[in-house]
Amino acid sequence: MDTDKRIRDGFKSKWGFILACIGSAVGMGNIWRFPILVSIYGGMTFIVPYLIFVFLIGNTGVVTEMALGRFSKGGPVKAFGRCTELRMNNKKIGQGIGVIPVGGSLALAIGYTCVIAWVFKYAFMAISGDLSNLGVNLDNIGYHFESTAQAFGANIWIILAILTSILIMSFGIANGIEKANKLMMPILFVLFVSLGLYISTLPNASEGYRYIFTIDFSGLKNPEIWIFAFGQAFFSLSVAGHGTVIYGSYLSDKEDIPSASRNVAFFDTIAAFTAAMVIIPAMATSGVKLDSGGPGLMFIYLVKVLNSMPGGRIVSIIFYLCVLFAGLSSIINLYEAPVNYIQEKFKLKRPLATVVILVFGCIVAIFIQAIVSDWMDFVSIYLCPLGAFLAAVMFLWVLKKDQALEAVNMGAEKEIGRFYYPLAKYIYTILAIVALIGGAILGGIG
Repeated sequence: MDTDKRIRDGFKSKWGFILACIGSAVGMGNIWRFPILVSIYGGMTFIVPYLIFVFLIGNTGVVTEMALGRFSKGGPVKAFGRCTELRMNNKKIGQGIGVIPVGGSLALAIGYTCVIAWVFKYAFMAISGDLSNLGVNLDNIGYHFESTAQAFGANIWIILAILTSILIMSFGIANGIEKANKLMMPILFVLFVSLGLYISTLPNASEGYRYIFTIDFSGLKNPEIWIFAFGQAFFSLSVAGHGTVIYGSYLSDKEDIPSASRNVAFFDTIAAFTAAMVIIPAMATSGVKLDSGGPGLMFIYLVKVLNSMPGGRIVSIIFYLCVLFAGLSSIINLYEAPVNYIQEKFKLKRPLATVVILVFGCIVAIFIQAIVSDWMDFVSIYLCPLGAFLAAVMFLWVLKKDQALEAVNMGAEKEIGRFYYPLAKYIYTILAIVALIGGAILGGIG
């Protein structure tokens, strides 16, 4: 069986594809970034502009990258090459440019490998009871995390994260990635909702809900809120020129891309909102102000909160399992583009390509543990928005309009509205540039 036939096998069902895309989008940004921004910028005062940008990007950027992948039946290298071949009769130009988002995907996957390793460790500690034994002293909890996140501090957990990813990805798209997401995503949502219901019964949780649903209309005049809302929506929806493109390449020609894009945007937003409904009220029960994100939230401050609440051990197990499922679904998506690339480039079988890329990722991850925060900042600030910009240029500017619209509308029950093409070509492309410039000015995804 040749490489193209293996790729064409793709997703077996509409919801398998949607759940995989949701899995790629639902990641650390939803859990350790969104709740902090909601807290810092005043609940609904932040959520309203965030929803506006999710609607805009979901109906332009996500559609664009899905359609680009399906149109070319390949990852970024093949997709970009197909675009320049049709327009310039030279596929090598596009293929050369397509290496950039593939490299960005691999770099982001390597950074995520370190973070998922920490999640594996903390999930294990929650189950064993070692997490509860850390108590509520922030110095003690912080010292333990620092020893985990230092150079070579989580080697065994990195190896475990890689082996788990290899196991899932080696089975291919339908039997590996699709089945894994069909299992993990529903469980994640059920566990998170259950966690939210339990926390709602705790004293002072209502203060958290009250804050979330507060809106300060004068605050909407603050441009900083709109900038951060846009940045969060952009990164949360996983538009970076690689993950959504490669999953789109496995999508059947009969599937409705605009509908699938709306579903992905909707459920990704639900996941982010659910995380906020869990984390902000949980912090309120302990009287802790939620004003810092990143690893410090999930591996230090929340540990104190969870250890101080009734039933904290059970809550910790559920929470870190949720984070683990979210992280695994994201990391297998991030590794997929480079795995697909070396399959196409060197005609390797799927299991061998998976082992080659993920073993390389494992080795690099082990050596960058002490600088993973800076590593992730660099990738999120520069490579992700650059990849999104390049994908938009290829599909909306290099391809002809009728070719792009035909790719989007293939399999759709109803042709996409006339607003899509001008919004995507002009507004979304500008937004991708803004994400690149704004990220460099304001910092990474945190």
